[in-house]
Amino acid sequence: MTDAAPQNQAANQAVYSIEKIYIKDLSLEVPNAPKIFLEREAPQVDVQLHHASNKVDDGIYQTELTLTVTAKIGEKTMFLVEANQAGIFAIRGISDQELALVLGIGNPNVLYPYAREAISDAITRAGFPPVLLNPVNFEALFQAQQQQLAEQAQAANAATAQAAATAVTH
Repeated sequence: MTDAAPQNQAANQAVYSIEKIYIKDLSLEVPNAPKIFLEREAPQVDVQLHHASNKVDDGIYQTELTLTVTAKIGEKTMFLVEANQAGIFAIRGISDQELALVLGIGNPNVLYPYAREAISDAITRAGFPPVLLNPVNFEALFQAQQQQLAEQAQAANAATAQAAATAVTH
């Protein structure tokens, strides 16, 4: 009897470990080279960020963080660099709500510094001054996404209720 209790306790214990962090894809384009290197004007830099997670196996999840940085001078693209930084994480013994937080906030926070370094390194190796990306508040992004999903669900429910009311009156 005493052997079963520690096994059940271990099975219910929360587990979070980073199994692997890797670059899944990295691309760099300098479409207007070599003339773009003669430009002295400061570029407009646009940063796009996206992340997604999926279940790989029981208790194993992959999170991918994609950063796209585009620098333009007027209509000319100076460079475009995209890094897809990925990680494999073992996550067990937590609720679905906690899992959503880990996948939407925790894992991207782990991956972001690696993606940021890959982007900066690629830009520097292309012959441009480094671009230092600002920190990202993944908690605020997650909360905004949850708010947007709630508003969409509320709008869909209102439309369904209105359609049902219209069908009853006709």
